[in-house]
Amino acid sequence: MTKQRFPQYLSQPFLPYILRHLCLRRPHMADTSIKDDAPDNQHRLIISDSGFPPEERPQKTKRLASLDIFRGLTVALMILVDDAGGEWPMIGHAPWNGCNLADFVMPFFLFIVGVAIALALKRIPDRLMAIKKVTLRTLKLLFWGLLLQGSFTQDPDKLTYGVDMKKIRWCGILQAQAKDLSPGQFSIFKLYCWHWLMGACVLIVYMAVSYGTYVPDWHFTVHDRDSADYGKVLTVACGARGKLDPPCNVVGYIDREILGMNHMYQHPAWTRSKACNEYSPDKGPFRKDAPSWCYAPFEPEGILSSISAILSTIIGVHFGHVLMHLKGHSDRLKHWVVMGFALLVLGITLHFTGAIPLNKQLYTFSYVCVTSGAAALVFSFFYILVDVWGMRFLCLPLEWIGMNAMLVYVMAAEGVFAKFINGWYYGDPHNTLINWIQQHIFIQVWHSRKVGILLYVIFAEILFWAIVAGMLHQLGLHWKL
Repeated sequence: MTKQRFPQYLSQPFLPYILRHLCLRRPHMADTSIKDDAPDNQHRLIISDSGFPPEERPQKTKRLASLDIFRGLTVALMILVDDAGGEWPMIGHAPWNGCNLADFVMPFFLFIVGVAIALALKRIPDRLMAIKKVTLRTLKLLFWGLLLQGSFTQDPDKLTYGVDMKKIRWCGILQAQAKDLSPGQFSIFKLYCWHWLMGACVLIVYMAVSYGTYVPDWHFTVHDRDSADYGKVLTVACGARGKLDPPCNVVGYIDREILGMNHMYQHPAWTRSKACNEYSPDKGPFRKDAPSWCYAPFEPEGILSSISAILSTIIGVHFGHVLMHLKGHSDRLKHWVVMGFALLVLGITLHFTGAIPLNKQLYTFSYVCVTSGAAALVFSFFYILVDVWGMRFLCLPLEWIGMNAMLVYVMAAEGVFAKFINGWYYGDPHNTLINWIQQHIFIQVWHSRKVGILLYVIFAEILFWAIVAGMLHQLGLHWKL
C-alpha cells in the first residue's frame, strides 16, 4: 500500500491522471462540459452553477463518482457470485448457453477499463508515455493474475499454498483485462472511426476463426482423483467446424493446442449442465451416461475468447469519448441509453433467433451486445443518480470499494484474507473463526444454509470490506497498482 491522494486501480490504470482534473460541485447543476482550453492540456469536467459569476464560481477537483460506484458494484457482484454462487446456482455462471448474474462481472470490468482509457489518454498527450504506462500496468495485471488465479493461493478452506508449474493456469479475469489494455449526436462515431474499424476487425477475425476452423477429434487424461475414470485417457469425437457446443468449439481447440490442458481451468461451468450433472444446474455427481467431455478442462478466459472481449473495452472507450465531447447531461445520456438499448435488443434477438447464442465461455457476439448494453444502462443510471441528481450518499459503500478495488478484490474476491484467518484454528482445521461466524451468527439464526451464506457474504464480506475501504480512504491509503 502507498499513500496518495488519487490512487490508481487494477481495472482503471490511468484514471488518477485524468480524474485529478475533474471538477464537480453542487448537486443542482445547470450544465456539464469538458473544457479543452485548460493549461497543459488538462481536460476538466466543469459543472456550471448559475448561482456564481464565472470568476467567483467554486470548482473542486474530484473523481468521477459514478464510475467509482460502478466499479465498486462490479467488485461486490464478483464477491457475491463467487462466495454465494455455490448455494445459489442461479446467480453463478451459466453452465453453457445463457447469461446469469455472474456472467456480467467480467464484461462490466472491461467496459469500465474502456471508459478509463478514453479519459486517461485524453490527459496524456505524449503517446510514448501512454504506451509506457499501458505496458507497465499490463505486466502488473499479468503478475497478479498468475499469482491469484494461477492456483498459487488455492481455496481459502485449504491450508496449503503453492502451484505446480506443470498445471499453472495461464488465463483468468486479471489476465484478460491486461490483454484488453491496448492503446453532433453521431459525429462521435466518425471522430473515432479507427476504434470502430479495429472493433470490426476483431469481430471479423473472431467469427471467421469460430466458424471456419476445423476441430478434429481430441483426447485427454482424467486428473480428478474422485472420478472412477481417474487416470484414463478419454476421447472426444468432433471432426467438424462451426460448432458452438461444449466439446467441439474452436475456442477450446485453440486453448488445448496452445496453452495445453494442464494450464486450463479444471472445473468449468459445463460440469453443471444437464448432459453432465444429475442435479443441474446445482453441483452434484455426474450422470452415469455423461459424455466424455464432461470430465475435460476448459478455459473460459482463453485466447480466442479474450480477443472477442476486446469489443467490450472498445464500447467502454466510446462511452468515455462521449463523456468528453458531448456537452450537457441530456446529450450524453441520450446517446448512452439509446446505444445501450440497441445493444441489448441486438444481442437478445441474435440469441432467441438461434443465430448466435449467449455464451460467456465462448464470449460470443450476442453476449458482447447484451452485457455491454447492460453496462451502458447501469453506468447511465449511476451517472443520473450521482453526477446529475447529487445523491452520492446512497452509494457510499460501493464508492469506497470502487476507490480501493484492488485491495477488496485481492482480500475478499480472491479469498486471501479468509485464507489467512482460516490458518488459525482450534484443535480442528475446520474449527476457525470464519466457520464459527457462518454457523452461529448466520446459518443457525436463519435455520437455512442458503440464506445464512447469502447474508454472510453480503454483511461479513461485502459490507465489511466496504467499511475497511472507506476507513482507508479517509486515511488517504489506497492500493496502488
